[in-house]
Amino acid sequence: MKVPFFITSNKKKMIETIKEYVSKRIDLLKIEATEKSSLSAGIITYFVIMLVAFGFFIILFNFGIAFLIGEALGNQSYGFLIVAGFYLLIMILVMVFKKKIVNSVADQVIKFLNH
Repeated sequence: MKVPFFITSNKKKMIETIKEYVSKRIDLLKIEATEKSSLSAGIITYFVIMLVAFGFFIILFNFGIAFLIGEALGNQSYGFLIVAGFYLLIMILVMVFKKKIVNSVADQVIKFLNH
């Protein structure tokens, strides 16, 4: 049995349309991946710059606080010991809440990547 010409022509058009759709969908996925990658790189760069600036601030601020406390107590060493003790306390708290901190950061990264 011979198939009419318009049916074979419609099949060819449909196949071409499907191929075009798949090609455009792949292009869209590439563009979305590029967008997320470039946005991620920008955010990482921003955080690195902020981390370095904040690091300098914290170091200089802590020297100032240590000297201030030391001067108030009459011995510079006491000021530095108190500031060091404060950071020891922070370190212990971070170790205690490690799992909670890691899970929170992982959730935020997943939310960002799936947005």
